[in-house]
Amino acid sequence: MAKEKPVGRDLVIQPPKMLTANFTIMGDAPLVMNAFSQKARNIIRASHEAGSTRKKGQKREPKNFQECYEGSMHRTEEGWVGIPASGFRNAMISACRMAGFKMTHAKLSIKVIADGFDKTDGTPLVKISKGKPSYVEHYVRNETGVVDLRARAKWDPGWEAEIRVQFDGDQFTTDDVANLLLRAGMQVGILEGRPDSKKSAGMGWGTFLLKGRD
Repeated sequence: MAKEKPVGRDLVIQPPKMLTANFTIMGDAPLVMNAFSQKARNIIRASHEAGSTRKKGQKREPKNFQECYEGSMHRTEEGWVGIPASGFRNAMISACRMAGFKMTHAKLSIKVIADGFDKTDGTPLVKISKGKPSYVEHYVRNETGVVDLRARAKWDPGWEAEIRVQFDGDQFTTDDVANLLLRAGMQVGILEGRPDSKKSAGMGWGTFLLKGRD
């Protein structure tokens, strides 16, 4: 009986060709941040721990708006404030819809390298390299329809950040990444009130332009 010929391998998996490009972005609109503060976490935790023993109609503590403002910022142990790296990555992936590239492929091809981590929950952050935050209040409507006031941190147009993007060189060129980041800045935006907000058409906040690249 003749032996079967070994089945040939047509598919060869190559190692990833990961490259890194550096970009400087500049905000052309206000940047508004609304991190989930440690105080808010503690309140929810206390409510859960109280369980059924929690008293209905329990008196609510007075809101400290200045404390809410401070808690709205993503801050590292070193003290600097940053933007979640995932915000830029998600914006670039979302922008693929306008560039005709599969978002599912982009998820596997793009990573924004963090400069540090949030001291509260470890969120990877990109440092805001230029601009100072200021106190701002906005009214919001809760899920119940009740109007509430929120204190947030706002950066005026002109804020800057240095973005390091790691990408798969078999999927993108550096020019591709630059143009995708530009689309993310102009069409998607980041943080509160961005044009591509899931719950609204946004407030026109969080958009940015490319200022430079290495």
